[in-house]
Amino acid sequence: MESLREALEKLKLASTDSTTDSTESSLDCLLSALIQNNTEASRKMQEILSLLPTLLNPQSSCTPKVANIIAEMAKNEFMRSPCVEAGLIPPLVQLLNSTDQEVLLQTGRALGNICYDSHEGRNAVHLAGGAQIVSEHIKSLSQNTDPEKERLLAVFCGMLMNYSNDNDTLQAQLITLGVIPTLVKLLGIHSHNTALTEMCLIAFGNLAELESSKEQFASTNIADELVHLFQKQTEHEKKEMIFEVLAPLAENDVIKLQLVEAGLVECLLEVVAQTVDGEREEDIAQLKTASDLMVLLLLGDESMQKLFEGGKGSVFQRVLSWVPSHNHQLQLAGALAIANFARNDGNCIHMVDTGIVQKLLELLERHVEEGNVTVQHAALSALRNLAIPVVNKSKMLCAGVADVVLKFLQSEMPPVQFKLLGTLRMLIDTQAQAAEQLGTNGKLVERLVEWCEAKDHAGVMGESNRLLSALIRHSKSKEVVRTVIKKGGVKHLVTMATSEHMIMQNEALVALGLIAALDLVAAEKDFVGANLVSVLHKLLSDERSAPEIKYNSMILICAVMGSEPLHKEVQSLAIIDVVSKLRSHENKTVSHQASLTEQRLTAQS
Repeated sequence: MESLREALEKLKLASTDSTTDSTESSLDCLLSALIQNNTEASRKMQEILSLLPTLLNPQSSCTPKVANIIAEMAKNEFMRSPCVEAGLIPPLVQLLNSTDQEVLLQTGRALGNICYDSHEGRNAVHLAGGAQIVSEHIKSLSQNTDPEKERLLAVFCGMLMNYSNDNDTLQAQLITLGVIPTLVKLLGIHSHNTALTEMCLIAFGNLAELESSKEQFASTNIADELVHLFQKQTEHEKKEMIFEVLAPLAENDVIKLQLVEAGLVECLLEVVAQTVDGEREEDIAQLKTASDLMVLLLLGDESMQKLFEGGKGSVFQRVLSWVPSHNHQLQLAGALAIANFARNDGNCIHMVDTGIVQKLLELLERHVEEGNVTVQHAALSALRNLAIPVVNKSKMLCAGVADVVLKFLQSEMPPVQFKLLGTLRMLIDTQAQAAEQLGTNGKLVERLVEWCEAKDHAGVMGESNRLLSALIRHSKSKEVVRTVIKKGGVKHLVTMATSEHMIMQNEALVALGLIAALDLVAAEKDFVGANLVSVLHKLLSDERSAPEIKYNSMILICAVMGSEPLHKEVQSLAIIDVVSKLRSHENKTVSHQASLTEQRLTAQS
C-alpha cells in the first residue's frame, strides 16, 4: 500500500487531473493513516486542506470518504480552525442537501466535529445556514426507527449539540427553528436507542438553561417523557444525565406542576430511599440531587399545594420524616421543604398544630455545637415562615422557639445570623410579653447593637436594626428602652431613620418616639450625640419623604421638646418654618399634625 507521503502527492496532482480510482486509493490511504495515528497524520494532512473543497463534489463517489477524512481530522482541536480557513464549511453544508445516506452521515460528523468547542467552526456553519438544514432533516426523520436512520439522527443531534453548546445566540436560533418539540418527540419514539437518547438529553441540557426555551418545553410532553425514561434507568450515569435536564426545567412553575403530575416525586423518593444509607460517592451524589430537586419542585405554588394535600399528602409525610434523619443532606432538604410548604397561612397553621415545630427544634438542638451551617439556616428559615400567621406566634413561643433560637446568638455565620434575627422578629410581632422578655435580655441587645455595625453584611445589619426597633415597638416597655439605651442602641435607630427603605424609616421613628415618651432623660445624651434633630429636619424638608415619615417625625419632635438641649436644637434649626409649610400638605393627617406641632413649638418657644 502506498505511503501517506505518496498519497498526499497524488491528491495534489488529482486536484488538477487524475482518475477517480487513483483518488479513491489515495483517500483510503489517508483514512488508514488517520486510524493508525490520528494526531500525527492530521498534522501531515494540513497541506492538502485547501484541495478538499474541490473534492467535496455531490456527484462524486469519493465525497463520503473526503467528508469522513475531514471528520477524523477535526477530532483534533488544532485542525478545526484550519478546516474553516480552508473553506470547507460551505461545500459541506451544500452536501446536507444530498439524499445519499452515507454522504449525510459523514457530512454531519465532519460539521459536528469542526463545531466542537470552536467559535470559528460554529460561526462558519451559522453563516452557511447549516443548522436550518439539519433541523429539517431531524424533523423529517424523527418517526423513522430504521437503525441506519437512527444512526443518522444521532449524528445530526450531536452536530446541533456541538454547534450550540455554551452559545446563547445559537441556542436561541435552534429554539426559533422549533428544535425542542422535535427532540421531545424523538425521545418518545426512540427511547430504546441509547446513543440517540443520550444526544437528546445533552441537547436538552444545553437548551434548558435558556429562559426562552422553558415556554416551548412546557408546551410539549417533556415531563412525561423524562419521568418515563428515568423510571427505566438502572445506571447512575444515566440518572445523572436526566437529573441535569430536570434541574433547569424544574425552575419553571408550569413544568414543576407537569413533573409532579407525571410522577417525578415518587421517583425521587425512591432514589432517596435507595441511597440514604449508601456510602459510595455516586449514592451520596444521587441523594443530594434527588432531595435538592424535591425542594425545587416545592418552590412552585401549585406544585407545592398539590403535594401538601391539606397536610395529609403521603409525599408531605415522607419529607417530614427526613427532618429527624441521621443524614445531614436529608435534614437540610426536610427543613427546606417545610420552609417551602410554609408559604401560606393555612399550611403554616396546620403544620404548627401537628407538631412540626418540635421536630425543627430537636434538629436545631443537634446542630448547636459545631453544627452544620446549612442545616441551621434551613431550620431557622422554616421557623421564620411558620411564625408569620398571628395565631402561631404564641404557640411557638410556648414551645420554646425563642430559647432555642437564642442558642445561635454566638454564630459567626451571616446567613445564620440573618435567619435568627428574622425568626425572632416574626415571633415577637404583636407579642408584648415576649418582646419585653427578649428586649431586657442584655446579651441579645448587646449582640444586636454589634450586628447593627456589620457593614459587610447589609442583610444582617438591616435585620438587627429592625429587631431592635421591634423589641421597643411591641413591648412599649420602659425596661426594654433602658436596656437599649444602656447597650448603645439609640444611635443605630437614628441612623435607621435615614434608611432608603420607607418601612425601616417608619419603624425607627416609631421606636424613637417610644424611647422619648418612656425615658427621655436617659436617652437625651444619645439623641444629641446622634444628631436626631438634624435628621428629623432633613426628613421633614425632603419632598421625597412619605406622608407617614413626615407625620412620625413631627410626633417625635413634640416628644423631645421636654429636653432642654434638644429643644434648643429644634429652635436653632428653625424647624418651626418647615412645619409651618406642611400645614398646606395634601395629606390631611400630615397637615393636621403640622398644625398641632406648630402650636406646640410656638407655645414652648
